[in-house]
Amino acid sequence: MNPNRVLVLVKGELIRLNKYNVFAISILLALIWGVMLYFVNNDILKALLPMILLIDASMMSIMYIGAIMFFEKNESTISTMLVTPSSNPELVLSKVLANTIHNLFSSILIIIAFVLLKHIELNYLMMLLGIILTTAFFTILGFYMAYFQKNFTGMLVNLMIFSFALLVPTVLYEVNVIKADWFQYVLIFNPIQAGSELISGGFKAYAFEWQYYFSLLYLLIGSIFVYRFLVLPKFHDYAIRQSGV
Repeated sequence: MNPNRVLVLVKGELIRLNKYNVFAISILLALIWGVMLYFVNNDILKALLPMILLIDASMMSIMYIGAIMFFEKNESTISTMLVTPSSNPELVLSKVLANTIHNLFSSILIIIAFVLLKHIELNYLMMLLGIILTTAFFTILGFYMAYFQKNFTGMLVNLMIFSFALLVPTVLYEVNVIKADWFQYVLIFNPIQAGSELISGGFKAYAFEWQYYFSLLYLLIGSIFVYRFLVLPKFHDYAIRQSGV
């Protein structure tokens, strides 16, 4: 893998994201969240902000990478990249890095808004670590999911199903609707819950226990596994299929 080629590819992916107005959408969403939650009292905000950042790092990451791959499918850009000197791992990694950078930009906008307006105290290093790792995992997962989507509408429907299956149990546990102690040991294998633990680690009131360190390893190893054994092996076939061959 050539680092210089990866950097060039990442730059190209970021330019493409800007071309598709993804950055503009992120800024708009951050402004909407800022206006809506500015009027929420601090106690409620402390519960909502981690969930907003989690949704941005997980569900929005999947939606953005799915949308980009759908646009590229229509423009037949993925298949044409196969004739360049860039290898498949470089092409995939550049998309993952670009989407992670973009989503980090989106999350930082939300964080800045609430730090300035509500004076939320954060551990910035731990927050960045949580957002980056969560975004990277769900970007890679979204990459894999996009292989099997026939159209953009189908992708959105499947995203909603995925959200319901993974996000709802985490929310129910966080708001104490599900109170069984044993459920936390089952829930920790939910990548949404793992992302929630990592992002919560960026708040100074968070107490670091075994769940945090398990989640850290879980998403790190999970990202490598999905990237290496699920995304890469199917990328070439996916690109060829988009060319109509």
